[in-house]
Amino acid sequence: MLHQLQVHRQILFNLATHYLEPLNGIFERLSFLAALRDPSTEIYSHPRLGPVYGETAVHEALAKSHEEIFERLLELPLAQQEQELRTCLDAWPGGREESLKYFEDTIQGWIPSEAPSYLKDLFCSNLNALRELLIDRQDRARSST
Repeated sequence: MLHQLQVHRQILFNLATHYLEPLNGIFERLSFLAALRDPSTEIYSHPRLGPVYGETAVHEALAKSHEEIFERLLELPLAQQEQELRTCLDAWPGGREESLKYFEDTIQGWIPSEAPSYLKDLFCSNLNALRELLIDRQDRARSST
């Protein structure tokens, strides 16, 4: 049991320091973690961590991290979520409009499968509101130029 906890701690340390910390904000971290999950099997894997720590241990640590990042995002005030989303979209290639379209197409995949339905609903509701805010601000910026 102690060995499993140590391995879990090592996976989380490597994940945080080498993969999550360099990313720009919580939406990029959420996107990164969601991309490590195979949508057909719901199994998380990582090409570098899996061979070192074992696929099962990595799956468990990544799944838990995905849920925690998702919940932390929902704990943020909506204004901060908007800022985080803008930061994320601005970092993606192709400009904010193209990034927003990509975002709309992939957002459902960012939700951890084990998340309770009320959190899934809250996430979708928040993101719809943020999307509308961003579109409205883009439209206003275009009309003022």
